[in-house]
Amino acid sequence: MGEYQNINLAVEGRTAIITIDHPPANAFDTLTVTELNDAFDEAFNDDQVKVIIITGAGQFFVAGADINEIKKLQGYDDAYEVVRAGQELFIKIERSTKPVIAAINGRACLGGGNELAMACHIRLAEDSVQFGQPEIKLGITPGWGGTQRLPRLVGKGRALELILGGGNIKAQEAFRIGLVNKVVPVGSVVREAKRWAKVLSMWGGLALGACIQAVNEGMEMSLEDGIKREAELFAQLAETEDMREGVAAFLEKRRPKFQDK
Repeated sequence: MGEYQNINLAVEGRTAIITIDHPPANAFDTLTVTELNDAFDEAFNDDQVKVIIITGAGQFFVAGADINEIKKLQGYDDAYEVVRAGQELFIKIERSTKPVIAAINGRACLGGGNELAMACHIRLAEDSVQFGQPEIKLGITPGWGGTQRLPRLVGKGRALELILGGGNIKAQEAFRIGLVNKVVPVGSVVREAKRWAKVLSMWGGLALGACIQAVNEGMEMSLEDGIKREAELFAQLAETEDMREGVAAFLEKRRPKFQDK
């Protein structure tokens, strides 16, 4: 595995666990974003890995961007380059055909941290976590997809409330509005994420990827075009060994043994 300064990467069975470890608050600076990108590529390209978990070390998931780096931005071109680097990483995570679970721990998931979580396919949060997009307080917009993914998850009105107001919400409220999938007790989110990963790892990788692809692509299409895309992906899977194994296992009342082919 690669060596990283602000990221820890471990593989346990079929699950890769990426831990952001940049004290004191796991803020996103250029190095951390670069290392997260490299660690994600390493996990995604590992054939042993079927599910990827992203979490934070210590008392924070990610508290946001490094304000000192924002302060150093020199005009439009510099700012655009920095923003696009983060956006491209989060698009890569969102489009991953391996499920990505955000195990949101600690006290805060703010700004770029919330944008990272929203790019993941499943979001699990500890009860202690506060969520928010506080960029308005700095005189800027969210820059890593917050203005786009947040309304898609919680609706336009609630998204604008969070983005324009700049305030935080508690984990239970984040669950209520659909920002996270589940809230768990403090100290248990990685364990819960591993439980989810174990279940997801039972399924065929081809079907997992196709389901993610169908949902992601369908969000950008009309209903009619999305349904057609679903039909194409279904038909492609119907030609796979995994489909034949899944049907046979169901009829024989046994657990399927998918080979991802």
